[in-house]
Amino acid sequence: MNDLKPVYQAVSKEVAEDTLLKLDEKWGKLYPIVLQSWQNKWENLSVYFKYPPEIRKVIYTTNIIESIHRQFRKLTKTKGAFPNENSLLKLLYMGIQNAIKKWNMPMWNWNLTLSQFTIFFKGRFR
Repeated sequence: MNDLKPVYQAVSKEVAEDTLLKLDEKWGKLYPIVLQSWQNKWENLSVYFKYPPEIRKVIYTTNIIESIHRQFRKLTKTKGAFPNENSLLKLLYMGIQNAIKKWNMPMWNWNLTLSQFTIFFKGRFR
């Protein structure tokens, strides 16, 4: 649902709330459960508007996570079963090590994002 992007990419919480109301008017009858869920959990979902746009983008961007999940599926789809949990963890660890070699493009504007993390999470981010 491309109409949902303007909600989480809004410049402020207030603009996002207005956009969510418009989204409900347009799609509320077709997807009532989805929109009701967003509205019921809005106070928790909208907390991230206290952060600058650079940090918010890291929060709502899922490409990195989807990429690692794809790597994991490639590794595990040919295996029927694992003798123990440790063998699966070792396989996934090696998969991450192989994936790291392919990660050569930093996230757009990463230096600015990194500095924002350092400001907002003093002593917790290096």
